[in-house]
Amino acid sequence: MDFKDDIVAISSPGGMGAISLIRVSGEKALEKVNPFFKSKSGKRLLDIKSHSMMFGEFTNGDEVIDEVVVSFFDKDKSYTGQQTVEISCHGSTFIQKKILEILLEKNIRLAKPGEFTMRSFLSGKMDLTQAEAVSDLIYSDSSSMHKIALSQMRGGFQNDLKVLREELLHFVSMIELELDFSEEDVDFANKSELEKLIKKVKEKVENLKKSFKYGNAIKNGVPVAIAGKPNSGKSSLLNTLLNEQKAIVSDIPGTTRDAIEDVIIIDGIKYRFIDTAGLRKTKDIIESKGIEITKSKISEASVLIYLFDINDIKESEILSDIKEFYREDLKIILIRNKVDLENKSTIDLENLLKKSGDFGITEVLEISALEKKSVEGLIKNLSNSFQFMDNSGDTVVTNMRHYEFLSQALISLGEVEKGLENDISGDLLSIDLRKAIDSIGEINGQITNDEMLGNIFSNFCIGK
Repeated sequence: MDFKDDIVAISSPGGMGAISLIRVSGEKALEKVNPFFKSKSGKRLLDIKSHSMMFGEFTNGDEVIDEVVVSFFDKDKSYTGQQTVEISCHGSTFIQKKILEILLEKNIRLAKPGEFTMRSFLSGKMDLTQAEAVSDLIYSDSSSMHKIALSQMRGGFQNDLKVLREELLHFVSMIELELDFSEEDVDFANKSELEKLIKKVKEKVENLKKSFKYGNAIKNGVPVAIAGKPNSGKSSLLNTLLNEQKAIVSDIPGTTRDAIEDVIIIDGIKYRFIDTAGLRKTKDIIESKGIEITKSKISEASVLIYLFDINDIKESEILSDIKEFYREDLKIILIRNKVDLENKSTIDLENLLKKSGDFGITEVLEISALEKKSVEGLIKNLSNSFQFMDNSGDTVVTNMRHYEFLSQALISLGEVEKGLENDISGDLLSIDLRKAIDSIGEINGQITNDEMLGNIFSNFCIGK
């Protein structure tokens, strides 16, 4: 890849605004912007020092386009590692377009999506995990996602990977050194130490991989399915949680035929609530399809809120449904609804709770879905379940690409473990160690190819 040419892009949000930012970067960025700028002080733009600003006019010949502020960051001191000029102009779409057109005529190319950040990575200003965290930070829409992205951008994940890779590289070099001196029968690599190292590295990689479940939920929103029999109050609960009339509420069973989704933020974490069709046997084709969608949504959820009417269900029905949907990675919240009505139920809650214990259920919440105050216990329950970030300084993986390479590294480390148990030769151990090292290197960008970089940075916005 050759990224020595000069690029330009509007780096502020599209459309009209108070101020717009146009960014130019490359080996001759300052030289190419200079002919179009006249400072109010009479100083030359070419004499500007790094990390300084100049106020003046952006011109094209005798035509004044706008009054602007120009910021300059010299090579090796800028975001991209190359000369970078940032032009702050008024946010008129006409002005933005005019300045951009003038610069494009000066042999400056329009930047591709994420190209400024790609140049930062290629110049060694950041590794690939940090570059990807830039995109996550831009698109973060909750305090938890912001916290994770900021930690990764500051090098939290990078440091973890660097230590793991360096330790593995040290041992593989010792093994390969033994192979070079095999005739002298010299031992450079201590096999028992290697066993300890592989166990430690494997444990760390496994923890990083496990964190993806939580990281992915935080990034995309924790999927919460609301399920139960028709008329159990699912749509009413969704409307109360969202504080708006999102779902149709009716006394007629089977009103909700499709899954209805919306998002709310609870204590800095995004939750995607899904109101589903009521669970029952039916001959209605459309309602049957809705129930199929319900089961599909529950299979994808991290949390299942199972709602039952205080007077309209049997204990056996509740336990049957919970047993059908139970998974080890699914948190089930059992809720008894319509407690504002007279209780005519024969269900023994203590007995129900005892039988539900096998499915990870520790309490039965009692609410009236129509009352905001009544559902505060549910909101608190959800919040407590996903506040794992606050008490942990551990790295949280949010990227599917990272997850896949961690999985590959684990496979290779497992092969090394087996090889040590079976006392296989150093050259074969070295192959699997190298595979693990390469998988980790793919995550932080120490091993890359053009296609992979193109796929990653194509998801960035233009101008970043």
